[in-house]
Amino acid sequence: MTFDLLSVSRRYRGQARDLHREHVNPKWMDAMGLIGFDKEYVRALGCALWDSEGNRYLDMIGGYATCNVGRNHPDVCKALADFVTSQSASMVCFDAPLLAGVLARQLKGRIGRDLDRVFFTNSGTEGIEAAIKFARCATGRPTILHESGSFHGLSTGALAINGCSSFREGFGPLCAHSRNFPRGDLSALEAHLATRDVAAVVMEPIQGKGVFLHPHGMIAEASQLCAKYGTLLVIDEVQTGLGRTGSFLAIDQEGDVRPHMVVLSKGLSGGQVPVGAVLCRADVWGRVFSRLDRAIVHSSTFHMNGLAMAAGLATLAIIDEERLCERATLAGARLRAGIDSIATQSPFISAVRQRGLMVGIEFAAPESLRLRLAWKVTQALDPNLFVQAVTIPLMRDDRILTQVAGHAIPVLKLTPPLVINDEEIDLFTAALARAVRALEDSGGPAWTALSGIARNAAERRWSALRSRLGSEPLPTGTHRDG
Repeated sequence: MTFDLLSVSRRYRGQARDLHREHVNPKWMDAMGLIGFDKEYVRALGCALWDSEGNRYLDMIGGYATCNVGRNHPDVCKALADFVTSQSASMVCFDAPLLAGVLARQLKGRIGRDLDRVFFTNSGTEGIEAAIKFARCATGRPTILHESGSFHGLSTGALAINGCSSFREGFGPLCAHSRNFPRGDLSALEAHLATRDVAAVVMEPIQGKGVFLHPHGMIAEASQLCAKYGTLLVIDEVQTGLGRTGSFLAIDQEGDVRPHMVVLSKGLSGGQVPVGAVLCRADVWGRVFSRLDRAIVHSSTFHMNGLAMAAGLATLAIIDEERLCERATLAGARLRAGIDSIATQSPFISAVRQRGLMVGIEFAAPESLRLRLAWKVTQALDPNLFVQAVTIPLMRDDRILTQVAGHAIPVLKLTPPLVINDEEIDLFTAALARAVRALEDSGGPAWTALSGIARNAAERRWSALRSRLGSEPLPTGTHRDG
């Protein structure tokens, strides 16, 4: 019997939530249900998603900055289909895959900076793990230094340099040879480097958790300090790279930054196949892969698979042909103008941080005594609750996907596909204006969020009850509105 993917999809359509609840992650389904995000998406194109009921959604998350070229871009889909139908050799493992060589060459050509070797990965986290290993091996030093508030992945090594304690809880002890310094503090950085036990400093050009930007020139100065003390500089461009900030890399806008390694992923995938890359200086590489018996001292089964390489090559071509770096700058400016006009009228918005199409809208206690009390009540209930008073109505009333920037970070984060058009930007800003104005209503943000959660919970209970009862009559006292 021939397997038919479309038949399977049709057979189980509408059952995704139940299948995940029973077989995958029930707590995640509970969380999504409470905020009204438990949809079953069946189609995607550009910045749009459609659920199993035919509703259209505007995606302002973009797969955590993965779908830079838009969802299901036809050129990426064609590259993947062409590779499959060509019957090309893949996963031989004892070979030199052609497409990996081509992709490595193209990445080097765009990035330069004397990063002459490329190691391909399946994710950004794997890239960080590779960078940690390479740095320790090349320097003979144990310590990896990172900034407070950083996020570099959730595997054990990456978790050790994660700035959010909520992700580390329950998974210790982690590596003892990791330290952090306050974000943007060059004096603190130099104090750590002066101990000369630091193998590498790992930095995000813009921190993903909260969308925190460094003062201009700070990363270039950090680069100089690393050179002074013989420490490697690893730049994590997993989220900021591939045009997200208006240039191919975010550090392209940061002056004379000379990294020893740059880690890419997310946007390189075309939103289809997991792929990442670590670009590395030849002298660092040579100290890791130093002998014939160490030729594969670091490797991965899937890291140069043909589908991933094809997706990466198609993505680079789209970024060039559709001038997506320029588009990110222009679209980002339009989006920022709309948000700024809202911020000037909102007592709750304290800051807007943005570069290209990476945006963070920060909320804080307002000056008004009444609204300040509403803020305090919301924060006392749950420090993650306030921004949900924005994300929930955006999804419920306007079918727009947005996200909270991080645990206990009162920031609404936006990373839409770089192909977002003016109409979609204006649609979002109009919806955001309505959601933000609603925060000032007498019920307050806590009421907005909690009532939305309660409503979603009631709908989930009614849906479950209806599923169990089927076509049977409702029991006495049960109402169809939950």
